[in-house]
Amino acid sequence: MFAELNSSKLTVYEQAEQIVPSAVVDAALAETKSVPYWLDSDDKPTPEPTLNEDITTDLLVVGGGYTGLWTALRAKERDPDLDVVLVEGHECGWAASGRNGGFVSTSLTHGRANGQRHLPNEVNRLDALGRDNLKSIQQTIEQYDIDCNFEWNGTVTVAIEDRHVEDLKEQYWAHSEGTTFFNQQEIQAEIASPLYKAALWHHDESALVDPGRLVWGLKETCRRLGVRIYENSPVAKLRRVGAGGAARVVATVGSSSEIPSQRDGSADYPVVTAKKVALTTNVFRSLIPGTALYTVPVYDYALITEPLTEEQTAAVGWHRRQGLDDPDTRFHYYRVTTDRDTGRQRILFGGYDAVYKYGKNVSTEYNHRQATYRRLAAHFIATFPQLEGIRFTHQWGGAIDTCSRFFSFFDTGHGGLSARAAGFTGLGVGASKFAAEVLLDLLSGAETELTRLELVRKKPLPFPPEPLAWAGIEFTKREMIRAEHNAGKKGLWLKATEALGIGFDS
Repeated sequence: MFAELNSSKLTVYEQAEQIVPSAVVDAALAETKSVPYWLDSDDKPTPEPTLNEDITTDLLVVGGGYTGLWTALRAKERDPDLDVVLVEGHECGWAASGRNGGFVSTSLTHGRANGQRHLPNEVNRLDALGRDNLKSIQQTIEQYDIDCNFEWNGTVTVAIEDRHVEDLKEQYWAHSEGTTFFNQQEIQAEIASPLYKAALWHHDESALVDPGRLVWGLKETCRRLGVRIYENSPVAKLRRVGAGGAARVVATVGSSSEIPSQRDGSADYPVVTAKKVALTTNVFRSLIPGTALYTVPVYDYALITEPLTEEQTAAVGWHRRQGLDDPDTRFHYYRVTTDRDTGRQRILFGGYDAVYKYGKNVSTEYNHRQATYRRLAAHFIATFPQLEGIRFTHQWGGAIDTCSRFFSFFDTGHGGLSARAAGFTGLGVGASKFAAEVLLDLLSGAETELTRLELVRKKPLPFPPEPLAWAGIEFTKREMIRAEHNAGKKGLWLKATEALGIGFDS
Protein backbone atom coordinates (compact mmCIF):
# COMPACT_ATOMS: atom_id res chain seq x y z
CA MET A 1 0.00 0.00 0.00
CA PHE A 2 2.67 2.53 1.03
CA ALA A 3 4.89 1.73 -1.94
CA GLU A 4 2.23 3.34 -4.15
CA LEU A 5 2.37 6.71 -2.46
CA ASN A 6 3.37 9.80 -4.42
CA SER A 7 0.64 9.34 -7.02
CA SER A 8 -1.11 12.66 -6.45
CA LYS A 9 -0.44 16.36 -5.97
CA LEU A 10 -0.16 15.79 -2.24
CA THR A 11 3.20 15.03 -0.70
CA VAL A 12 3.99 11.47 0.32
CA TYR A 13 3.46 12.23 3.99
CA GLU A 14 0.19 14.08 3.37
CA GLN A 15 -1.03 10.97 1.58
CA ALA A 16 0.16 8.84 4.49
CA GLU A 17 -2.07 10.81 6.84
CA GLN A 18 -5.04 9.83 4.68
CA ILE A 19 -4.05 6.19 4.20
CA VAL A 20 -2.97 5.11 7.68
CA PRO A 21 -6.18 4.16 9.55
CA SER A 22 -7.09 6.27 12.59
CA ALA A 23 -7.49 3.10 14.64
CA VAL A 24 -3.87 2.16 13.92
CA VAL A 25 -2.69 5.60 15.06
CA ASP A 26 -4.88 5.36 18.16
CA ALA A 27 -3.37 2.00 19.08
CA ALA A 28 0.19 3.22 18.50
CA LEU A 29 -0.32 6.19 20.84
CA ALA A 30 -2.59 4.51 23.40
CA GLU A 31 -0.06 4.13 26.21
CA THR A 32 2.26 7.02 25.44
CA LYS A 33 3.72 9.09 28.29
CA SER A 34 3.82 12.85 27.76
CA VAL A 35 7.37 13.35 28.96
CA PRO A 36 10.73 13.52 27.16
CA TYR A 37 12.17 10.01 26.95
CA TRP A 38 15.68 11.29 27.68
CA LEU A 39 14.60 12.77 31.03
CA ASP A 40 12.39 9.87 32.13
CA SER A 41 15.00 7.89 34.02
CA ASP A 42 15.76 6.77 37.55
CA ASP A 43 19.30 8.00 36.89
CA LYS A 44 18.13 11.61 36.76
CA PRO A 45 20.19 13.51 39.34
CA THR A 46 18.73 15.15 42.43
CA PRO A 47 18.15 18.89 41.87
CA GLU A 48 20.73 21.28 43.23
CA PRO A 49 19.60 23.67 46.00
CA THR A 50 17.66 26.86 45.35
CA LEU A 51 19.58 30.08 45.88
CA ASN A 52 18.26 31.70 49.07
CA GLU A 53 21.04 34.10 50.06
CA ASP A 54 23.07 36.91 48.55
CA ILE A 55 26.35 35.77 46.99
CA THR A 56 29.19 37.20 44.91
CA THR A 57 31.16 35.58 42.10
CA ASP A 58 33.62 36.23 39.32
CA LEU A 59 31.38 34.76 36.61
CA LEU A 60 27.64 34.19 36.75
CA VAL A 61 26.16 31.86 34.13
CA VAL A 62 22.40 32.26 33.72
CA GLY A 63 20.82 29.12 32.25
CA GLY A 64 21.60 25.44 32.79
CA GLY A 65 21.19 24.02 29.30
CA TYR A 66 24.06 22.99 27.06
CA THR A 67 25.34 26.53 26.43
CA GLY A 68 25.40 27.43 30.11
CA LEU A 69 26.98 24.16 31.20
CA TRP A 70 29.66 24.35 28.51
CA THR A 71 30.35 27.98 29.45
CA ALA A 72 30.79 27.12 33.12
CA LEU A 73 32.93 24.06 32.34
CA ARG A 74 35.20 25.89 29.90
CA ALA A 75 35.56 28.86 32.25
CA LYS A 76 36.93 26.54 34.93
CA GLU A 77 39.19 24.77 32.44
CA ARG A 78 40.59 28.11 31.29
CA ASP A 79 41.10 29.35 34.85
CA PRO A 80 40.63 26.81 37.68
CA ASP A 81 40.83 29.63 40.26
CA LEU A 82 37.91 31.53 38.75
CA ASP A 83 34.79 31.45 40.94
CA VAL A 84 31.85 30.40 38.75
CA VAL A 85 28.17 30.27 39.70
CA LEU A 86 25.48 28.79 37.46
CA VAL A 87 21.80 29.48 38.15
CA GLU A 88 18.97 27.67 36.37
CA GLY A 89 15.31 28.65 36.54
CA HIS A 90 14.09 25.06 36.63
CA GLU A 91 16.40 22.01 36.48
CA CYS A 92 19.43 21.76 34.22
CA GLY A 93 18.45 20.45 30.79
CA TRP A 94 14.68 20.51 31.34
CA ALA A 95 14.05 22.68 28.25
CA ALA A 96 15.54 22.33 24.74
CA SER A 97 18.70 20.59 25.94
CA GLY A 98 16.69 17.63 27.24
CA ARG A 99 14.06 17.57 24.49
CA ASN A 100 16.03 17.38 21.24
CA GLY A 101 16.88 14.41 19.05
CA GLY A 102 20.51 14.22 20.14
CA PHE A 103 22.04 15.24 16.79
CA VAL A 104 25.45 16.87 17.33
CA SER A 105 26.21 18.63 14.05
CA THR A 106 29.57 19.82 12.77
CA SER A 107 27.81 22.77 11.14
CA LEU A 108 27.81 26.12 12.92
CA THR A 109 25.62 27.67 10.22
CA HIS A 110 22.72 25.21 9.83
CA GLY A 111 24.35 23.64 6.80
CA ARG A 112 26.99 24.84 4.38
CA ALA A 113 24.49 26.27 1.89
CA ASN A 114 22.98 28.48 4.59
CA GLY A 115 26.44 29.56 5.70
CA GLN A 116 27.36 30.38 2.11
CA ARG A 117 24.23 32.51 1.83
CA HIS A 118 24.88 34.56 4.96
CA LEU A 119 28.66 34.51 5.46
CA PRO A 120 30.30 33.65 2.12
CA ASN A 121 33.66 35.13 3.06
CA GLU A 122 34.21 32.87 6.06
CA VAL A 123 32.11 29.78 5.42
CA ASN A 124 35.21 27.63 4.83
CA ARG A 125 36.73 28.75 8.11
CA LEU A 126 33.44 28.14 9.93
CA ASP A 127 33.24 24.65 8.47
CA ALA A 128 36.72 23.91 9.85
CA LEU A 129 35.84 25.41 13.23
CA GLY A 130 32.69 23.30 13.30
CA ARG A 131 34.63 20.08 12.72
CA ASP A 132 37.13 21.04 15.40
CA ASN A 133 34.24 21.86 17.73
CA LEU A 134 32.72 18.39 17.41
CA LYS A 135 36.11 16.78 17.91
CA SER A 136 36.55 18.79 21.10
CA ILE A 137 33.11 17.71 22.31
CA GLN A 138 34.10 14.08 21.79
CA GLN A 139 37.41 14.66 23.59
CA THR A 140 35.69 16.30 26.55
CA ILE A 141 33.16 13.46 26.81
CA GLU A 142 36.03 10.97 26.86
CA GLN A 143 38.21 13.04 29.21
CA TYR A 144 35.52 13.32 31.88
CA ASP A 145 34.03 9.89 31.23
CA ILE A 146 30.56 11.25 30.43
CA ASP A 147 28.25 8.31 29.71
CA CYS A 148 26.00 9.74 26.98
CA ASN A 149 26.23 7.09 24.22
CA PHE A 150 28.28 9.27 21.87
CA GLU A 151 28.28 7.81 18.33
CA TRP A 152 29.87 9.61 15.38
CA ASN A 153 28.09 7.87 12.50
CA GLY A 154 27.11 10.78 10.25
CA THR A 155 23.75 11.66 8.72
CA VAL A 156 21.77 10.05 5.90
CA THR A 157 19.39 12.30 3.98
CA VAL A 158 16.71 10.15 2.35
CA ALA A 159 14.82 11.04 -0.83
CA ILE A 160 11.08 10.66 -0.28
CA GLU A 161 9.85 12.52 -3.38
CA ASP A 162 11.08 12.00 -6.94
CA ARG A 163 12.53 15.53 -7.05
CA HIS A 164 14.72 14.78 -4.05
CA VAL A 165 16.72 12.18 -5.99
CA GLU A 166 18.26 14.65 -8.42
CA ASP A 167 18.91 17.14 -5.62
CA LEU A 168 20.88 14.55 -3.68
CA LYS A 169 22.80 13.50 -6.78
CA GLU A 170 23.81 17.12 -7.39
CA GLN A 171 24.99 17.43 -3.79
CA TYR A 172 27.03 14.27 -4.18
CA TRP A 173 28.64 15.40 -7.43
CA ALA A 174 29.51 18.76 -5.82
CA HIS A 175 30.92 17.24 -2.60
CA SER A 176 31.63 13.56 -3.09
CA GLU A 177 34.46 13.39 -0.56
CA GLY A 178 33.23 11.96 2.72
CA THR A 179 29.84 11.02 1.28
CA THR A 180 28.14 7.95 -0.16
CA PHE A 181 25.23 8.07 -2.59
CA PHE A 182 22.71 5.24 -2.36
CA ASN A 183 20.37 4.44 -5.22
CA GLN A 184 16.96 3.02 -4.36
CA GLN A 185 18.13 -0.58 -4.13
CA GLU A 186 21.17 0.37 -2.06
CA ILE A 187 19.29 2.48 0.47
CA GLN A 188 16.67 -0.24 0.85
CA ALA A 189 19.49 -2.62 1.75
CA GLU A 190 20.94 -0.05 4.18
CA ILE A 191 17.67 1.05 5.84
CA ALA A 192 14.47 -0.61 4.69
CA SER A 193 11.55 1.67 3.89
CA PRO A 194 9.22 1.52 0.88
CA LEU A 195 9.30 5.34 0.79
CA TYR A 196 13.03 5.72 0.15
CA LYS A 197 14.02 6.44 -3.46
CA ALA A 198 17.69 7.32 -2.86
CA ALA A 199 19.88 8.74 -0.12
CA LEU A 200 23.08 10.63 0.60
CA TRP A 201 25.22 9.67 3.58
CA HIS A 202 27.47 12.41 4.99
CA HIS A 203 29.86 10.21 6.94
CA ASP A 204 31.19 12.79 9.39
CA GLU A 205 28.52 15.49 9.38
CA SER A 206 27.13 14.73 12.81
CA ALA A 207 27.26 12.51 15.87
CA LEU A 208 24.50 11.25 18.15
CA VAL A 209 24.18 11.46 21.94
CA ASP A 210 21.65 10.77 24.65
CA PRO A 211 20.70 14.43 25.35
CA GLY A 212 19.67 13.92 28.97
CA ARG A 213 22.79 12.01 29.89
CA LEU A 214 24.97 14.62 28.19
CA VAL A 215 23.33 17.34 30.32
CA TRP A 216 23.72 15.30 33.50
CA GLY A 217 27.33 14.48 32.66
CA LEU A 218 28.21 18.11 31.99
CA LYS A 219 26.46 19.17 35.19
CA GLU A 220 28.38 16.65 37.29
CA THR A 221 31.65 17.65 35.61
CA CYS A 222 30.98 21.30 36.42
CA ARG A 223 30.33 20.37 40.05
CA ARG A 224 33.58 18.39 40.24
CA LEU A 225 35.48 21.36 38.81
CA GLY A 226 34.07 23.63 41.53
CA VAL A 227 31.16 25.38 39.82
CA ARG A 228 28.42 26.33 42.30
CA ILE A 229 25.07 25.34 40.77
CA TYR A 230 21.65 26.51 41.93
CA GLU A 231 18.47 25.16 40.37
CA ASN A 232 14.87 26.41 40.52
CA SER A 233 16.43 29.87 40.79
CA PRO A 234 15.29 32.03 37.85
CA VAL A 235 16.96 35.38 37.23
CA ALA A 236 14.36 38.10 36.75
CA LYS A 237 16.49 41.22 36.37
CA LEU A 238 20.05 42.40 35.78
CA ARG A 239 21.43 45.83 36.61
CA ARG A 240 24.89 47.31 36.48
CA VAL A 241 26.26 49.01 39.57
CA GLY A 242 29.47 50.93 40.12
CA ALA A 243 31.91 52.29 37.57
CA GLY A 244 35.28 51.51 36.09
CA GLY A 245 37.09 48.54 37.54
CA ALA A 246 34.57 48.36 40.38
CA ALA A 247 31.60 47.90 38.06
CA ARG A 248 29.51 44.80 38.69
CA VAL A 249 26.26 43.24 37.50
CA VAL A 250 23.62 42.46 40.10
CA ALA A 251 21.24 39.62 39.22
CA THR A 252 17.97 39.44 41.14
CA VAL A 253 16.78 35.88 41.61
CA GLY A 254 13.12 35.01 42.05
CA SER A 255 10.02 33.54 40.42
CA SER A 256 8.58 36.71 38.93
CA SER A 257 9.66 39.61 36.75
CA GLU A 258 7.87 41.88 39.22
CA ILE A 259 10.95 42.11 41.40
CA PRO A 260 12.02 45.55 42.63
CA SER A 261 15.23 46.91 41.17
CA GLN A 262 16.43 47.73 44.67
CA ARG A 263 16.17 45.58 47.78
CA ASP A 264 14.53 47.65 50.48
CA GLY A 265 14.04 45.02 53.13
CA SER A 266 10.38 44.46 52.24
CA ALA A 267 11.02 41.45 50.03
CA ASP A 268 13.43 38.61 50.48
CA TYR A 269 14.87 38.24 46.96
CA PRO A 270 18.43 36.94 46.83
CA VAL A 271 20.91 38.62 44.50
CA VAL A 272 24.12 37.53 42.82
CA THR A 273 26.76 40.21 42.37
CA ALA A 274 29.11 39.24 39.56
CA LYS A 275 32.06 40.70 37.74
CA LYS A 276 30.82 39.16 34.48
CA VAL A 277 27.59 37.45 33.35
CA ALA A 278 27.06 34.91 30.57
CA LEU A 279 23.42 34.75 29.45
CA THR A 280 22.43 31.37 28.03
CA THR A 281 18.63 31.36 28.34
CA ASN A 282 18.14 31.03 24.56
CA VAL A 283 14.38 30.92 23.85
CA PHE A 284 13.47 32.52 27.15
CA ARG A 285 13.31 36.26 27.79
CA SER A 286 16.50 38.13 27.03
CA LEU A 287 17.93 40.05 29.97
CA ILE A 288 19.72 42.49 27.67
CA PRO A 289 17.36 45.36 26.75
CA GLY A 290 16.56 45.87 23.08
CA THR A 291 17.28 42.33 21.90
CA ALA A 292 13.85 40.69 22.17
CA LEU A 293 13.01 40.80 18.45
CA TYR A 294 15.92 38.62 17.32
CA THR A 295 14.31 35.28 18.21
CA VAL A 296 10.89 33.66 18.10
CA PRO A 297 9.86 30.45 19.89
CA VAL A 298 8.93 27.63 17.49
CA TYR A 299 7.59 24.39 18.91
CA ASP A 300 8.91 21.03 17.72
CA TYR A 301 7.62 17.55 18.64
CA ALA A 302 8.86 13.97 18.73
CA LEU A 303 7.86 10.37 19.45
CA ILE A 304 9.94 7.36 20.45
CA THR A 305 9.02 3.72 19.97
CA GLU A 306 8.98 0.89 22.43
CA PRO A 307 12.11 -1.32 22.30
CA LEU A 308 12.10 -3.28 19.05
CA THR A 309 12.22 -7.05 18.96
CA GLU A 310 15.13 -8.77 17.23
CA GLU A 311 12.84 -9.52 14.29
CA GLN A 312 11.73 -5.89 14.02
CA THR A 313 15.31 -4.65 14.20
CA ALA A 314 16.33 -7.04 11.43
CA ALA A 315 13.37 -5.91 9.31
CA VAL A 316 14.55 -2.29 9.41
CA GLY A 317 18.30 -2.81 9.11
CA TRP A 318 20.00 0.48 9.99
CA HIS A 319 23.00 -1.38 11.40
CA ARG A 320 25.34 1.59 11.01
CA ARG A 321 23.06 3.72 13.18
CA GLN A 322 23.31 6.97 11.25
CA GLY A 323 21.06 9.90 11.97
CA LEU A 324 18.35 10.37 9.31
CA ASP A 325 16.50 13.30 7.82
CA ASP A 326 14.71 14.21 4.60
CA PRO A 327 15.24 17.26 2.36
CA ASP A 328 11.89 19.06 2.53
CA THR A 329 11.30 22.32 4.37
CA ARG A 330 8.85 20.38 6.55
CA PHE A 331 11.38 17.72 7.36
CA HIS A 332 11.67 14.81 9.77
CA TYR A 333 14.68 13.87 11.83
CA TYR A 334 15.00 10.36 13.17
CA ARG A 335 17.50 8.03 14.74
CA VAL A 336 18.00 4.81 16.63
CA THR A 337 19.00 4.70 20.26
CA THR A 338 19.68 1.86 22.66
CA ASP A 339 17.13 1.29 25.40
CA ARG A 340 18.81 1.74 28.78
CA ASP A 341 17.15 -1.25 30.43
CA THR A 342 16.82 -3.90 27.72
CA GLY A 343 19.70 -3.00 25.41
CA ARG A 344 17.28 -3.21 22.50
CA GLN A 345 16.84 -0.62 19.79
CA ARG A 346 14.29 2.19 19.86
CA ILE A 347 13.53 4.69 17.07
CA LEU A 348 12.99 8.38 17.69
CA PHE A 349 10.93 10.21 15.05
CA GLY A 350 10.36 13.97 15.15
CA GLY A 351 10.06 17.23 13.29
CA TYR A 352 7.78 18.20 10.38
CA ASP A 353 5.44 20.59 12.19
CA ALA A 354 6.94 23.89 13.28
CA VAL A 355 4.36 25.58 15.49
CA TYR A 356 4.49 29.28 16.30
CA LYS A 357 2.10 30.79 18.84
CA TYR A 358 0.88 34.34 18.47
CA GLY A 359 2.63 36.78 20.76
CA LYS A 360 5.95 34.91 20.85
CA ASN A 361 4.71 33.13 23.93
CA VAL A 362 6.78 30.48 25.68
CA SER A 363 4.61 28.21 27.82
CA THR A 364 4.73 24.63 29.04
CA GLU A 365 1.15 24.20 27.80
CA TYR A 366 2.54 24.25 24.25
CA ASN A 367 4.93 21.36 24.94
CA HIS A 368 2.28 18.86 23.83
CA ARG A 369 0.16 18.84 20.68
CA GLN A 370 -1.97 15.82 19.92
CA ALA A 371 -2.53 16.78 16.28
CA THR A 372 1.20 16.68 15.68
CA TYR A 373 1.68 13.42 17.59
CA ARG A 374 -0.98 11.80 15.42
CA ARG A 375 0.61 13.18 12.28
CA LEU A 376 4.05 11.90 13.27
CA ALA A 377 2.64 8.47 14.13
CA ALA A 378 1.00 8.18 10.71
CA HIS A 379 4.20 9.27 8.97
CA PHE A 380 6.26 6.77 10.94
CA ILE A 381 3.90 3.88 10.19
CA ALA A 382 4.05 4.74 6.48
CA THR A 383 7.84 4.90 6.64
CA PHE A 384 8.26 1.54 8.38
CA PRO A 385 5.12 -0.52 7.69
CA GLN A 386 7.05 -3.70 8.47
CA LEU A 387 6.87 -2.67 12.14
CA GLU A 388 3.20 -3.60 12.25
CA GLY A 389 1.65 -3.07 15.66
CA ILE A 390 4.46 -0.80 16.89
CA ARG A 391 3.72 1.29 19.99
CA PHE A 392 5.18 4.60 21.08
CA THR A 393 6.12 5.00 24.72
CA HIS A 394 6.91 8.73 24.94
CA GLN A 395 5.69 11.89 23.23
CA TRP A 396 6.96 15.39 23.90
CA GLY A 397 7.70 18.80 22.47
CA GLY A 398 9.49 22.00 23.30
CA ALA A 399 10.41 25.47 22.13
CA ILE A 400 13.33 26.19 19.79
CA ASP A 401 14.98 29.63 19.79
CA THR A 402 14.64 30.43 16.10
CA CYS A 403 16.34 33.38 14.46
CA SER A 404 15.99 34.56 10.88
CA ARG A 405 19.38 33.26 9.72
CA PHE A 406 19.06 29.85 11.47
CA PHE A 407 22.30 29.91 13.45
CA SER A 408 23.53 31.50 16.65
CA PHE A 409 24.20 35.17 17.20
CA PHE A 410 25.73 37.12 20.09
CA ASP A 411 24.96 40.24 22.10
CA THR A 412 26.80 42.16 24.78
CA GLY A 413 25.31 44.47 27.39
CA HIS A 414 25.78 46.25 30.70
CA GLY A 415 28.86 48.02 29.40
CA GLY A 416 30.51 44.81 28.24
CA LEU A 417 29.97 43.00 31.54
CA SER A 418 27.35 40.65 30.08
CA ALA A 419 27.25 38.56 26.91
CA ARG A 420 24.47 36.50 25.41
CA ALA A 421 24.21 33.66 22.87
CA ALA A 422 20.91 32.67 21.24
CA GLY A 423 19.23 31.72 17.94
CA PHE A 424 20.55 28.16 17.54
CA THR A 425 17.39 27.10 15.64
CA GLY A 426 17.53 23.42 16.40
CA LEU A 427 21.26 22.75 16.00
CA GLY A 428 22.40 23.85 19.41
CA VAL A 429 23.61 20.50 20.75
CA GLY A 430 26.90 20.92 18.93
CA ALA A 431 27.05 24.70 18.42
CA SER A 432 26.51 25.36 22.13
CA LYS A 433 30.11 24.51 22.98
CA PHE A 434 31.38 26.82 20.27
CA ALA A 435 29.05 29.51 21.64
CA ALA A 436 30.52 29.02 25.10
CA GLU A 437 34.00 29.74 23.76
CA VAL A 438 32.70 32.89 22.06
CA LEU A 439 30.93 34.11 25.21
CA LEU A 440 34.06 33.71 27.31
CA ASP A 441 36.14 35.51 24.69
CA LEU A 442 33.62 38.37 24.54
CA LEU A 443 33.58 38.69 28.31
CA SER A 444 37.38 38.73 28.44
CA GLY A 445 37.37 42.01 26.57
CA ALA A 446 40.23 40.84 24.35
CA GLU A 447 40.04 40.60 20.59
CA THR A 448 40.38 36.96 19.53
CA GLU A 449 39.97 34.90 16.39
CA LEU A 450 36.43 34.11 17.47
CA THR A 451 35.38 37.66 18.34
CA ARG A 452 36.68 38.84 14.96
CA LEU A 453 34.38 36.45 13.10
CA GLU A 454 31.60 38.04 11.09
CA LEU A 455 29.33 35.35 12.57
CA VAL A 456 29.95 36.94 15.98
CA ARG A 457 29.95 40.58 14.92
CA LYS A 458 26.93 40.44 12.58
CA LYS A 459 23.38 39.89 13.80
CA PRO A 460 20.46 38.34 11.94
CA LEU A 461 17.58 40.49 10.81
CA PRO A 462 15.08 40.91 13.64
CA PHE A 463 11.55 39.61 13.38
CA PRO A 464 8.84 42.30 13.25
CA PRO A 465 6.58 42.90 16.23
CA GLU A 466 3.11 41.37 16.42
CA PRO A 467 0.83 41.03 14.55
CA LEU A 468 3.32 41.22 11.67
CA ALA A 469 5.49 38.38 13.02
CA TRP A 470 2.57 35.95 13.24
CA ALA A 471 1.21 36.95 9.83
CA GLY A 472 4.61 36.66 8.18
CA ILE A 473 5.41 33.27 9.70
CA GLU A 474 2.00 31.80 8.87
CA PHE A 475 2.14 33.07 5.30
CA THR A 476 5.67 31.70 4.91
CA LYS A 477 4.54 28.28 6.13
CA ARG A 478 1.69 28.27 3.61
CA GLU A 479 4.09 29.20 0.83
CA MET A 480 6.41 26.37 1.87
CA ILE A 481 3.55 23.89 1.59
CA ARG A 482 2.60 25.36 -1.75
CA ALA A 483 6.19 24.88 -2.96
CA GLU A 484 6.15 21.24 -1.84
CA HIS A 485 2.98 20.73 -3.89
CA ASN A 486 4.68 22.36 -6.87
CA ALA A 487 7.70 20.05 -7.15
CA GLY A 488 9.71 22.24 -4.78
CA LYS A 489 9.45 25.38 -6.92
CA LYS A 490 9.43 28.44 -4.68
CA GLY A 491 7.14 31.39 -5.24
CA LEU A 492 8.01 35.08 -5.10
CA TRP A 493 7.51 35.34 -1.34
CA LEU A 494 10.01 32.61 -0.50
CA LYS A 495 12.50 33.91 -3.04
CA ALA A 496 12.18 37.41 -1.58
CA THR A 497 12.64 36.31 2.03
CA GLU A 498 15.67 34.23 1.08
CA ALA A 499 17.15 37.24 -0.73
CA LEU A 500 16.68 39.27 2.46
CA GLY A 501 18.37 36.56 4.51
CA ILE A 502 15.21 35.55 6.36
CA GLY A 503 14.30 31.90 6.72
CA PHE A 504 11.77 29.66 8.43
CA ASP A 505 11.31 25.91 8.27
CA SER A 506 10.60 22.90 10.45
